[in-house]
Amino acid sequence: MNTGETADAATGGEPAGLAGPPVYLDYNATTPVDPQVVEAMLPYFGAHFGNPSSAHSYGQRPRAALARARAQVAALIGAAPAEILFTGSGSEADATAIRGVVTMAVRGGVGRPHVVTQATEHPAVLAACGYVRDHHGAEVTVLGVDARGLVDPRELAAALRPETVLVSIMHANNETGVLQPIAELAGITRGHGALFHTDAAQAVGKIPVDVSGLGVDLLTLVGHKFYAPKGVGALYIREGVALEALIGGGGQEQGRRAGTENVPYTVALGAAAELAMADLAAGSADRLAGLRDRLQRELQMRLPGRMHTNGSDAPRLPQTLNISIDGTRGHAVLAACPDLAASTGSACHAGEHRPSPVLAAMGVDEERGLAALRLSLGRWSTEADVLTAAKAIAEAAG
Repeated sequence: MNTGETADAATGGEPAGLAGPPVYLDYNATTPVDPQVVEAMLPYFGAHFGNPSSAHSYGQRPRAALARARAQVAALIGAAPAEILFTGSGSEADATAIRGVVTMAVRGGVGRPHVVTQATEHPAVLAACGYVRDHHGAEVTVLGVDARGLVDPRELAAALRPETVLVSIMHANNETGVLQPIAELAGITRGHGALFHTDAAQAVGKIPVDVSGLGVDLLTLVGHKFYAPKGVGALYIREGVALEALIGGGGQEQGRRAGTENVPYTVALGAAAELAMADLAAGSADRLAGLRDRLQRELQMRLPGRMHTNGSDAPRLPQTLNISIDGTRGHAVLAACPDLAASTGSACHAGEHRPSPVLAAMGVDEERGLAALRLSLGRWSTEADVLTAAKAIAEAAG
C-alpha cells in the first residue's frame, strides 16, 4: 500500500481484539481499525505533527499527506480529488449535503424548497431533513418502501415538483443490507433538474461504488465502516455543485469546512480506502457473500420453518444477514449468546424494546420485528465464526 509509511499488502494482520471470543458479527455497526491503517496514521501524531496550513517545513509533510489521502479516497469511488470534502463523521457529511443544498436554494430565491427522502433512511438524513423543514421552511416528502425495502422509482418521479432541489436516498440499508436502485433514481432526479445525494456509508468499501456510474451529485462515506477510526468521513461533491458551509472560519477544505484538519485520521481514511480497493480487487465481496449464505443455510437447517430473512428478495450487501426467528425476542437471543457480538432489529428505550422502524416500514409485523437479528461479517470473519454463531443462535432460540 502506497501510504508513504506502510508496506504493500491487501489486508493487515488480525487485530488483537479479534483473536478470541466473542465472535464478532457486528461489522455494520463498526469495523476494527486495520493494523496497516494504524501504522499509517501514527507518524502524524508524533514526528509529522505540524499544521498543514503552515508555510514552513513542519506543515509540508502533513499537507502532502492530506493531498495523498484525498486522492486515495477519490480513487475508491471514482471521483476527482478536488471533489472530496473531509468531515468528522457520516452524520456531518449528510447534514452538509442536505442543509448546504437547501440553504443555497433559499439564498437563490427558492421560497420553499422541496426535499425528497425515504422511510428507511439513516437517522442522520432524516434529522437533516427535519432541520431544513423547521429552520428553512422546506417541504419534505418521505417515500415509502415495499416489502423488500425498495423505493419505487415511479413514486419518486411522481413526488418531484418544480420546487424540488434535492433527493436523498441511501445506497445500502444499515440493518437489512438492501441496495436501492441508485443509478435509476438519480437519473430520474437529474432529468427533473434536482440534485441527488446518497448516504453510502454502508456500501463504500464493501461493494464497488463509482459516482459517475451512479450519477449522483453528493455521496457520504464513513471511515469506521471500512476499517478506519471513528471520527472521520467524507462527502463527495460533484464539481460545480455549490453548498453553504456548515462551519465558517478559515479557508480549509476549499472554504467548505473551517477548522484545522485532523491529519492523522484523514491519513487513516486514505489508507483504509486504498486497502478497500485492494480487497475488492481480490474478491472480498464474493468471499463475504459466500460466508453470509453459509450462515443463512446453517440457521435454516438448525431452525427449520422458524427463520425468516428480511430483505432477501432484494439486492443486498454481500456481508449482511437480517433474520427473524419465530417465538423469540432478538435481545433475549443475543443475551443468551455471550460469545457472539451482533445486533438486534429493535431499539431499546429505558428497557422497552420496540421493533425497528426500518422493518416496520417494510411491513414486517411487530412480533417478527422484535425477533430480528442483524448479523454482519467483515474482513476477519471466518467459516469457523459462521458455524459457531449458527450453533449458538439456534441453541439460544430453543
